[in-house]
Amino acid sequence: MARKVAFIGTGGTIASIGKGPLDLIDYGANNTVVHAEDIVTAVPSVREVADLVVVKFRDIPSTRDLVSRMETTRRAPPSAGRGDPRPRRDRDRPRHRVSGRERVFPQPHAQGAGGDRGLAAPAERPGKRRGDEPGGRGPGRGQPRLGGAGVFVVLNDKIQAAREATKTSTFRLQTFRTPDFGVLGGVDGEHVRYYRRTERRNAPDTEFDIAPLDSLPRVDISYSYAGADGTAIRAFTSVGAKGIVLAAFAPGMVTPGEQEAIKAAVEAGVTVVVSTRAGSGVALDSAKLRPVGVLSADNLNPQKARLLLALALTVTREPDEIRRIFATY
Repeated sequence: MARKVAFIGTGGTIASIGKGPLDLIDYGANNTVVHAEDIVTAVPSVREVADLVVVKFRDIPSTRDLVSRMETTRRAPPSAGRGDPRPRRDRDRPRHRVSGRERVFPQPHAQGAGGDRGLAAPAERPGKRRGDEPGGRGPGRGQPRLGGAGVFVVLNDKIQAAREATKTSTFRLQTFRTPDFGVLGGVDGEHVRYYRRTERRNAPDTEFDIAPLDSLPRVDISYSYAGADGTAIRAFTSVGAKGIVLAAFAPGMVTPGEQEAIKAAVEAGVTVVVSTRAGSGVALDSAKLRPVGVLSADNLNPQKARLLLALALTVTREPDEIRRIFATY
């Protein structure tokens, strides 16, 4: 019996259609996207290996607020079946238009889920090439689940943990890489091979529940550079940020001006976490920043640390507990 797999369409690069197959740069200006069912139709062989449930959620650009997108995705209720429950006037809208919140979610007991963008997980979900572009990858084949490993990024025949994978190039197919640790495994024809697994705790086995929430706490990123005077940190504090992630110099150092602004932010009740702009490695839990109250993001890059901090702030404001969360996930 084929595994039941949900394919969730939320827009982004893979749903974009350029003016031609070589339109690699300005496809976003074409204002044309395809819905999830059209992406699946373009790869008919996927139905040979999976009982596919196509979920039409929304078609929006990748630059739209990820936190809001995660919330509405998590909060949308399951549909009663595979049919489209929207009124006919909504189903008949032109396919290139954004249709807003579409409450069509997978049937219960799906054994896996894929998507053209991210869901509510404490990690950035990388993009990929357009579905109509040379070398682009649409829905993958249904494969055995690596139990407890959480969310995967499977592209260019490489299996990576979403927590660890990051985009490293603007256009190259090998852009998604896992600094320090490497891939989990690979897809070779009909064979899926795993060689390691992440030891960190993964969704859905987490302590976070954003379903009852209308929004997540505001968390901003301050990027360090030589001579930075802390203006960004003060600005984020003044507009009500509950958390700030420092994209600091490796291995986790900031300028004197930033140090003063950080101290003021912590005194104002802002949780500050230090990551690094280096692209890999653990952020230093330094003797300079620790007494001020700054916590380490471990090896999460700034954008992923921002999401985990936002989730952490939904359950605690205690520094020791947030430190535990970053050491756990």
